[in-house]
Amino acid sequence: MSRDLLLEIGVEEVPSAPLYDAVTQLKTRAAAALDGARLSYGEITGCGSPRRLALMVTGLAERQGDLSMKVKGPAVAAAFDSDGNPTKAAEGFARSRGLAVSDLVRESTDGGEYVFALVEEEGKPAEEILPGLLAQLIGDLDWAKSMRWGSGSVRFIRPVRWLVALFGSIVVPVRFAGVEAGRTTFGHRSLGGPADIPYAGAYLETLCQVRVVADGEERAELIRAALDAAAGALDARAVVPEKTFAEVVNLVEFPTVGVGRFDEAFLAVPREIVEEAMESHQRYFPLEAADGSLLPRFLVVHNGDPARTDAIIAGHERVIRARLADAAFFYNEDLSRSLESYVRDLGAIVFHEKLGSLGAKVERIESLTRALAEAVDAPADEAAYAVRAAHLAKADLVTHAVIEFTSLQGVMGYRYAEAAGESPVVAEAIVDHYRPKFAGDVLPRSLAGKLVSIADKLDTTVGIFAIGQGPTGSADPYALRRSAIGILTMIIDGGVRLDLDEAIAAALEGYEGVVPGLDPNAAGAAVKMFFDGRLAVMLRDRGFEHDEVEAVMAVASADPADTVHRVSAFAGFRRSDAGRDLSVAFKRVANLADAAAGSTPDHGMMGQEEAALADAVEIAHERVNALMTVDRDYEGALAALADLRGPVDAFFETVLVMDPDPELRANRLALLNRLQGLFADFADFGKLAG
Repeated sequence: MSRDLLLEIGVEEVPSAPLYDAVTQLKTRAAAALDGARLSYGEITGCGSPRRLALMVTGLAERQGDLSMKVKGPAVAAAFDSDGNPTKAAEGFARSRGLAVSDLVRESTDGGEYVFALVEEEGKPAEEILPGLLAQLIGDLDWAKSMRWGSGSVRFIRPVRWLVALFGSIVVPVRFAGVEAGRTTFGHRSLGGPADIPYAGAYLETLCQVRVVADGEERAELIRAALDAAAGALDARAVVPEKTFAEVVNLVEFPTVGVGRFDEAFLAVPREIVEEAMESHQRYFPLEAADGSLLPRFLVVHNGDPARTDAIIAGHERVIRARLADAAFFYNEDLSRSLESYVRDLGAIVFHEKLGSLGAKVERIESLTRALAEAVDAPADEAAYAVRAAHLAKADLVTHAVIEFTSLQGVMGYRYAEAAGESPVVAEAIVDHYRPKFAGDVLPRSLAGKLVSIADKLDTTVGIFAIGQGPTGSADPYALRRSAIGILTMIIDGGVRLDLDEAIAAALEGYEGVVPGLDPNAAGAAVKMFFDGRLAVMLRDRGFEHDEVEAVMAVASADPADTVHRVSAFAGFRRSDAGRDLSVAFKRVANLADAAAGSTPDHGMMGQEEAALADAVEIAHERVNALMTVDRDYEGALAALADLRGPVDAFFETVLVMDPDPELRANRLALLNRLQGLFADFADFGKLAG
């Protein structure tokens, strides 16, 4: 027999992001708790709205499953003395299981004889288990920020106002934070009222009657459809950033969409400021015309009475008018000064207490950008654009607009550079140097933008490592892992062929005299190891095997793009017949190679098969070197190595490597060392598994 279970936690309004997390937690923790309590169930679902968090379980068993298990105790030798009398160990074990010593059984296992307790426990009714289980479930929810409410000791994100707990139609007497569960829920704060839920399965239906759409997915569908309808009525398209939309879904319980207006004069302000003022500050959705231009209208998702939408929208129009007036003022104030003048203000802004000012960082970025442009042999005009963009990249951080709308850093630099008549490439590089901001983000559009982005991220990474504050475990307060992945992505996928060792060394030069006692070699090695770790993760994420990545990176990681190319060739070749031949040849050589014998064999001491292998090795050295260094044809280089399988087999079949004559033995080992060095130029084959 089974029934449905409902748990609703009624609270003051919970912020959007924690609500999403709490719904997920509630489902996951409920599954673990019910499994642990031996209560079978059908499906677990959860939902939430600003004033409630709910758990619904279908087909929950009315009784626990019976427990029958065998518990291992102490060894027989420890449980009984020489006369067969039970020891304290046996008595204590039996007592802990609620048994007499005579109930214990003996069995041989794990190479010895032990006593066991046969535990049989009849399942209890679910109604006895659920009150404590559900109270524990509520208390175990992990909130990033919680506090004590009232005089009690219980912590929760917001005050708990009511609880509903129903097992079928029966109230489960759950108590939490001084509140005892019943069947009465509370609807929309102004449109609904209290309502009794007759049984667990009637939860969502009952809430609808009191103007609450409790299911977040259903609310999202309703809101999206209403936004599309409102925009379509105006022959417009709603601009709906997913982050803002997700937040709005959890800000309302009974959503209604209305259309607002603002003064068309505000469209003279860059649209990014207008959109930011609407979306991030007010959670409004801008509207744009068919040609993509911004319209002087916006959409509001409100939680009020639909009949009062016009009055509600009028209030929002007053709010956005004030916000946009401020934005226009900030923008015009910023334009009253040259962009160059803001660069001078950066010297008064601290970048890091141990690494100097933001102005000093800009100087380092300029210098490093120039070095990187030279390293990649950038065209003269692109190099000049990059250096100019590096000079201006942080200027907007001290403008009024960015101080007010911090997420627009870079964007406003782009706009102000445009207004100042800077080259479009420079303007784009200013906004692009913050990219990529996350995995999968778009890369800077130009080489100039990529160079400034790499210089900025690398300067920060090197500086933080130089003062010994690099990432540890899961802690990465300066987001250096994200920066490293961004740099590697620009090198691998963005076409910036850069030697990481050289780039790191150039970045460290900028900190000479800045970081006391700086050891460039030690700091550089630490940064390189950090990048290698990120590169290895990226390669595994792209589907390459761990040992393939490790084998190639043991000899090649300074040029990440080249490393990816090499691993790709290696992975494909490894699975071919020729690849298996190469693996066999390497293993035969590696089993006998001895570095102490050197790698310059004397051809005058060789027999026919030895000379044949030696000649094949020298030819292969020339072929492989040309293929790898000139053509970067790694598939061809591996094929050339695989061609050595025949001469290697012939050598081992006819030549006794460990000859009693020490001179012959040493010469043959030197030949094998020479051959092994050929393999080592491509990868460390010894790191391959199997």
